[in-house]
Amino acid sequence: MSLLKEKVAIVPDQPGCYLMKNKHGTVIYVGKAKVLRNRVRSYFRAAHDIKTQRLVSEIEDFEWIVTSSDMEALILERTLIRKYKPRYNILLKDDKSYPYLKITNERHPRLITTRKIKKDGAKYFGPYPNAYAANETKKLLDRLYPLRKCETMPNRVCLYYHIGQCLAPCEFEVTKNENQKIAGEISRFLNGEHKDIKQEITEKMHQAAENLEFERAKELRDQVQHIETVMEKQKMALSDLTDKDIFGCAYDKGWMCVQVFFIRQGNLIERDVSLFPMYQDAEDDFYTFIGQFYLNDQHKKPKEILVPSSVDEKIVSEFLGTKALQPKRGQKKSLVDLACKNARLALKEKFALIERDEQKTVIAVERLGEALQIDTPHRIEAFDNSNIQGVDPVSAMVSFLDGKPDKNHYRKYKIKTVKGPDDYESMREVVRRRYTRLLREEQPLPDLIVIDGGKGQISAAQSVIEDELGLSIPVCGLVKDEKHRTSQLMKGDPPAVVHLSKTSQEFYLLQRIQDEVHRFAISFHRNTRKKTMFSSILDEVSGIGEKRKRALLKHFGSLKRLKEASVEEIQNAGIPEPAALALYERIQKEKETS
Repeated sequence: MSLLKEKVAIVPDQPGCYLMKNKHGTVIYVGKAKVLRNRVRSYFRAAHDIKTQRLVSEIEDFEWIVTSSDMEALILERTLIRKYKPRYNILLKDDKSYPYLKITNERHPRLITTRKIKKDGAKYFGPYPNAYAANETKKLLDRLYPLRKCETMPNRVCLYYHIGQCLAPCEFEVTKNENQKIAGEISRFLNGEHKDIKQEITEKMHQAAENLEFERAKELRDQVQHIETVMEKQKMALSDLTDKDIFGCAYDKGWMCVQVFFIRQGNLIERDVSLFPMYQDAEDDFYTFIGQFYLNDQHKKPKEILVPSSVDEKIVSEFLGTKALQPKRGQKKSLVDLACKNARLALKEKFALIERDEQKTVIAVERLGEALQIDTPHRIEAFDNSNIQGVDPVSAMVSFLDGKPDKNHYRKYKIKTVKGPDDYESMREVVRRRYTRLLREEQPLPDLIVIDGGKGQISAAQSVIEDELGLSIPVCGLVKDEKHRTSQLMKGDPPAVVHLSKTSQEFYLLQRIQDEVHRFAISFHRNTRKKTMFSSILDEVSGIGEKRKRALLKHFGSLKRLKEASVEEIQNAGIPEPAALALYERIQKEKETS
């Protein structure tokens, strides 16, 4: 790790891509950054959630490629992901391909269904939600328009000619103009003009009836009925018939969900749902996703793409080479909002599934007590420390009641008495503060204390519980493996391994507890560090006290955004012009020296 940190120092502060490698030299992750040095450094400095820790634990080396712009980095990232297929990147499988209708680019074109889009000069229409919908539409068009049907030209006419569904170019001369006219009519139909075509056929039907051509009128009537039967199944979603994909996204707890609505001929025909872990900023991960989504024409790019307000439409448009919009009102805005709502619900469902089976959770708690040889631990409290080389040390505690998070009893602690990175003393302090207070306030004690750590942390907590406070609360610890995954349960004095099956419900419960306390501690540490960094600059600026610090933090949300702000934008946070100007100059001075 020390060698990697030294290497970070020579990474350029320019846009580009970085490639993380494991001990075998295999590329396991590709990322992009506006400033390579800052992004790469963040992997080896900042605290991370569990899944990012797993990535970092495998990194043995890295390399980078500088680009001349952010857009070049975005395009290069897509190319590198396609080349290396890193397992930590978003890799969309083509397991949800949709059927299309295709007018082939041949002397005598055919109308066929296909799931593969090629750059072969053919015309593609779709996607359709399933093969049935595509085949029903094709059958209708076969009845209406007599294009060639056979894949290879036969020596004589076939049945399709006799039933009026083919002009039989195998035996009769069919001009290029005739083929183009029929293909044009099919294109009209599939591009949303089926109502006009239906009206034209209806008029011909009435004319045939007036001319006493009853057989012809019956054929035309059947065609009208076929159009009504097939097209009635597709309800209109938009009056605008432009083909478009509508993107909505949501993210929470290190996961992102992107939902795509396919609008074809004004119809909402299908949606695509993708859930994946995040390793970058949410906006960057969205751009990576959308690049993968249209990679290798896995999905055909429509004429228009609608994106939510959290996404830069100009970047999407330039990246994909197609029109991207960020609707502000009306039906299009409603559909983007609906896609985002579905994404939020999908994430909620994912997290709910983890805790859905009440009975399994209850059994897990009971079996955990049996494994530890204690009474059933109905209330479990878990602790984890978080700091970066002793800076802004914090600790957090989560509470689980009957195997479920009891968030009303979560607690955060800023370490007060410990100087430097001393994990054992930090654990003693927070355990002492927690249970001294419970005793003083005569609050109920937990049935089990879980420590995120090994023998040293367990012994530190036990010494406070038993020797200082005279309590008999069981204490156990959760040890991670080299990949930062829950590996072992330990208990006793001295601590010894308690064997649990890694596929058991009780082990899964401990994993959830460890992940939750780690997440809670990391988020608290990040917020604490952000406020500290925020204050460090603001303390040096005359005219900005605690009240204005809070106003700036609330307005900008992060030091990064504050550093990018103009004097006018700082004033918009409620800061008077002299103080805003002084702060702006202080920020510029820091940029010059950094």
